[in-house]
Amino acid sequence: AKAEELDSYKRTKDLPDNVLPNQVKVDMANQCVILPICGNPVPFHISTIKNVVLPDPDAAAYLRINFYTAGMAVGKDAPENIAKLVQKYAPYATFIREMTFRSLDSHSLTTAFRQISELRKRARMKELRDQEEANLVKQDKLVRTKNERVPRLSDLTMRPVFAGRKTQGNLEAHSNGLRFISTRGEIVDVMYPNIKHAIFQPCENEIMVLIHFHLKNPIMVGKKKQQDIQFFTEVIDASQAVDAGKRSMYDPDEMDDEQRERQLKKRLNEAFKDFCRKVEQVAKKNGYSLEFDIPYRDLGFSGNPHKEMVFIQPTLNCLCNLTETPFFVVDLSNVDHVHFERVTFMSKAFDMVLINKDFTKQPWRVDMIPNEDKDAIQEWLTDMEISYTEGPMNLNWKQIMSTVDGDDRFYMDTEEDEVTPKEAGWEFLRMFGKDGDGDSAGSGDDDSGYSENSGDEESEEEEEEEEEAFDSEEESESDYDADEDLEEQGMDWDEMEREAAADDRRRKRDGADVEESRPKRRNRRR
Repeated sequence: AKAEELDSYKRTKDLPDNVLPNQVKVDMANQCVILPICGNPVPFHISTIKNVVLPDPDAAAYLRINFYTAGMAVGKDAPENIAKLVQKYAPYATFIREMTFRSLDSHSLTTAFRQISELRKRARMKELRDQEEANLVKQDKLVRTKNERVPRLSDLTMRPVFAGRKTQGNLEAHSNGLRFISTRGEIVDVMYPNIKHAIFQPCENEIMVLIHFHLKNPIMVGKKKQQDIQFFTEVIDASQAVDAGKRSMYDPDEMDDEQRERQLKKRLNEAFKDFCRKVEQVAKKNGYSLEFDIPYRDLGFSGNPHKEMVFIQPTLNCLCNLTETPFFVVDLSNVDHVHFERVTFMSKAFDMVLINKDFTKQPWRVDMIPNEDKDAIQEWLTDMEISYTEGPMNLNWKQIMSTVDGDDRFYMDTEEDEVTPKEAGWEFLRMFGKDGDGDSAGSGDDDSGYSENSGDEESEEEEEEEEEAFDSEEESESDYDADEDLEEQGMDWDEMEREAAADDRRRKRDGADVEESRPKRRNRRR
């Protein structure tokens, strides 16, 4: 995009009338700062000002204004249009770098400093908002349902919030989308075609019952783009105070509170479930496909997807944590492969990396998953037909993804010559567990010079040396046995039978001699 020229005033008559000859004037409406130069008022657009400084006054007050100029680093916070203008005019234009004003009246310069700072802040926020809205997909307008009873949930709290304040209101289902109206009159519309996944999580062991929408395209909530919108009701106040004194389990008040809590959970679960069913019916009636998923709590596990341990649960199409913010929602249709890191006998936990099918994006991570959950997670991945590997160390995924993204034959088992074999797909991540390929079992990634693997190889070599020494000792002790075996190998069947018969006769004769000698010995003893 080309740089837009700054044109705040079309002609001189458009300048404010009340500008004094030597006054620093701020025109908030036209986003200009009018500065006196040789007694003449000269307007400067607010986007040309890099910063403004008000030093501590002594005998007089000073105001220093710095501008964006060529030959200096513009900085990452500079407006995009100004950076283009500076680059455009740098070869031939003259730039003003700095202007300093002095006044014996500190009040006028202090007022100007505050107004300039406030105007710069507003301009910066407007630019950020325009950047956020630049890539937004335009949504259809909500068509409100008339002449029918509209499905409604009251007294809900929405996340994310508007402008840092708790947002409460009502949620209604209309012909082509849902509308949330807050108590302060703020409106958020969620259109049915823009909903990628709708999740209903009943209150079981959590403190809230919620409805969550994971969107195909982000929408603006306040001043930020959001792709996840959630509406919930707390069953128990999250900040509820706990009595310092211990209460008996047979305390009637305690039992009544628990009974009321169970009834409230059941009532809220039924209300939310009924609302979800009605929303599905309204969407289907108007030609939209919408179905609510419920997380499988039995398959859930603890992990750290962001900065704290949370309980992560799979649904039919997602892997998610919706109770804590920021939300963690991974669409399983976008997962190409799963790799388990830090899988060793020494560690009590492992990490899970979910690799995106879009190799230009970094994988999702869930850290510190207890080892006892690994088998259940792998069984679930098998049921979902998602491949997985495991290894003993953490990998450099930024480097791996850049390498994989540039490999056109990533999923093929040969190089470009179609003869040289190579590991197909994600097989190079498999550190151990290959059948019949002992040498390559520890090959892994190119960077996998891991100490534990080398230690295993050394121990295997020592065991082989001990076995060889033991075998050599047995061979030295049984040399004569080998000679007899060789002799027996030279006999035929008749010779072996005759030798066996002679051995039998010799044993019988020796046995008879022993029997004859025994009575004589008894007589001698008597």
